[in-house]
Amino acid sequence: MVERLALSVDAMGGDAAPEMVVEGVDIAASRLGDVEFLLFGDEGQLQALLEHYPNAKKASKIHHTTDVVLSDDKPAIALRGRRASSMRLAINAVGAGDAAAVISAGNTGALMAMAKFVLKTLPGIDRPAIATSFPTQRGSSVILDLGANIECDANNLVQFAVMGEVFARNVLGVQKPSVGILNVGVETLKGNDAVKGAAAILQAETHLPIKFAGFVEGDDIGLGTVDVVVTDGFTGNVALKTAEGTAKLFGSTLKQALMSSPLAKLGAVLAKPALTALKSKMDPRRYNGAMFLGLNGICVKSHGGTDGIGFANALQVAVDLAQNNINESIKADYGQLHADAETSRKAVAG
Repeated sequence: MVERLALSVDAMGGDAAPEMVVEGVDIAASRLGDVEFLLFGDEGQLQALLEHYPNAKKASKIHHTTDVVLSDDKPAIALRGRRASSMRLAINAVGAGDAAAVISAGNTGALMAMAKFVLKTLPGIDRPAIATSFPTQRGSSVILDLGANIECDANNLVQFAVMGEVFARNVLGVQKPSVGILNVGVETLKGNDAVKGAAAILQAETHLPIKFAGFVEGDDIGLGTVDVVVTDGFTGNVALKTAEGTAKLFGSTLKQALMSSPLAKLGAVLAKPALTALKSKMDPRRYNGAMFLGLNGICVKSHGGTDGIGFANALQVAVDLAQNNINESIKADYGQLHADAETSRKAVAG
């Protein structure tokens, strides 16, 4: 382990990379203090940019490569043919112990494939899951999986629940997170075999620091009914994209309404403080930074279309996860779940 916290950064990943990345590093460097950034990418471009971002220049080291993962690269192609890319080398740095976490705004499928190949999964975890915090009426919740696993069985969902509650405690600061499984209804008879099986396991007596709330529905996500929402990647991704689209629709409709007449414009001026607060709460940059939970190393995915502020927030997520030893907590809690299950099995048999 390195004494100074080091973050490995895919400097060429993202729609506006590398400038967006360097700007984000500059913002994060001013916030985070004694953190080192290992920038993987084209040295000529990065060196020129760092001259305009003094905080980033002071805290960064450049690792040169000209190869990049393209946005339309298939995961298998990227895994085999992009071994010298900025994304792969950034991941390798975590695998080698030179960095505490890797952050990329590049191709999601390629990042998952490479990270799983290099870092492997934690003991007992079959599949990594994409998790992120989500704004709700109560504050924030964690939702996973957001697209890594289209089909899941009961054990996968239980693993997601354990990883999600650890995320909630470490990132959101919830001492005893409530956990719900996303379903088509809250009744115990509803749902497929996977959600019913996962619910049965989580309802059993356990020493995990969680409160299992049973099934939740789609509207419970925004309400903040539970701290952790567990679902398969297909449903989670649809829910996330629907929420993002609805937020954009709301913002566009509100703007049109406020500009529709002189009286409406006057109302907008009077309501400006409230509208500014609303805009800040719903700003997707605040929630940028999804983690691939379940990997034996910290890997954070930034939205590809974000700006420097959003990328800086993804870097903050990586620091929070590293400083709180999230993977050690996942291993401990998953081990506890297995121990509880074994105790129950012996009690029934005995």
